[in-house]
Amino acid sequence: MPDIQRNVEERRAVRGGVAALVAARAEPLPEIDDPAFGRLFDRFADARVVLLGEASHGTSEFYRARAAITRRLIEHHGFNVLALEADWPDARVLDARVRHRPRPPAAGGAFTRFPTWMWRNREFDQFLQWLSDHNRFRAPHRQAGLYGLDLYNLAGSMRAVIEYLDREDPDAARVARERYGCLTPWAEEPAAYGRMTLSGRYAGCEGAVTAMLGEMLQRSLADGRGDPEEALLDATQSARLVADAEAYYRAMYYGGAESWNLRDSHMFETLQAILEAKGPESRAVVWAHNSHIGDARATEMGQVREELNIGQLCRERWGEQARLIGFGTHAGTVACASDWDEPMEVKAVRPSLPDSAERLSHEAGLKRFLLDLRAGVHDDVRAALADPRLERFIGVIYRPETERWSHYAEARLAEQFDAWVWFDETAAVTPLPSPPAAPHDAAADDTWPFGL
Repeated sequence: MPDIQRNVEERRAVRGGVAALVAARAEPLPEIDDPAFGRLFDRFADARVVLLGEASHGTSEFYRARAAITRRLIEHHGFNVLALEADWPDARVLDARVRHRPRPPAAGGAFTRFPTWMWRNREFDQFLQWLSDHNRFRAPHRQAGLYGLDLYNLAGSMRAVIEYLDREDPDAARVARERYGCLTPWAEEPAAYGRMTLSGRYAGCEGAVTAMLGEMLQRSLADGRGDPEEALLDATQSARLVADAEAYYRAMYYGGAESWNLRDSHMFETLQAILEAKGPESRAVVWAHNSHIGDARATEMGQVREELNIGQLCRERWGEQARLIGFGTHAGTVACASDWDEPMEVKAVRPSLPDSAERLSHEAGLKRFLLDLRAGVHDDVRAALADPRLERFIGVIYRPETERWSHYAEARLAEQFDAWVWFDETAAVTPLPSPPAAPHDAAADDTWPFGL
């Protein structure tokens, strides 16, 4: 037998043996709507933070599964924070809905900009209705709140800081308007701000927004009365977002890991601030892409590109009190776009590549499964999955014609996640109709250009 053929056969035999081991250790999952589905995740309920991933931003099963797990953790285990890979101002609108509070003053429409289907979809809306019903007759301190962790909406965050100060300290609000005036021309076009800052033709706003953040944090520390409506937390986090976003928009133009690291560090720090504000008994579920919640140190992004992520930072902060759960699929359909700011399409997901973590999971032969990857549970399968394998990452952009280079990177599954949730075939989310876009001076376009 020629050497090439022998090597192919050897790899196939090894892969087949690992797939058989995965099949032996994996726990078949019932239908998502079966209450038994959520119960299988009780093993992670002793954590302070449970991070639930997704292999794409447009797959129905991932949203429905995360909803079922989150319902279980809220209803039966006391989790009271749901933190999303979404911007803070838009999430405020959804939080008001699920906690039966007045709509934030001057709030624009939630998630009306590209990619609208990421949160404006039927699957997530059904979960929001459940969360609203769950909270309806509970005291405010026993309700589960919804928060955004991300850096998308600069203009909305500046508005939130000024609205709070208008109510609490009009003199400080006037100062904030003056300082934020430095950024206002770029609030709708932050990419232009990045270009002007690097060209030296426009002075950066770092000093002004950092000063405002410092004053908001001092105010927070000085206020020992607590705020049942969380207005202070909202304004403080919005000020932090503005300061971090200013640095993020500049870093976008330098390239490399800096902009990604600023963004994920901001998400982690926001999560920390929410938990601190909610008290020592608070516990959070995080919904974000696998690229954010899987430990970056076990992936090409961390080892080659020197990128970190919220999953890594949570493990470093909380150890085994942080549980990272990844999701994967072999084939089906996905809601996505071909390029940034282009219309949503439903595309076929190509069958996973040979030698990938997804192909290995497919070859295990189970329609749905949960594979527990925690140390001491199935150490034989952890050892078998210790070597790097390709793993697929689809964000809001999906380019199947260049899939290998656009959507795959190497990762060590057993170190990346504490568990792997598998759906062999999946379907696209169902988008909800979008309301008319807000006037251009009332809401910022999303500026996250990387599609993950």
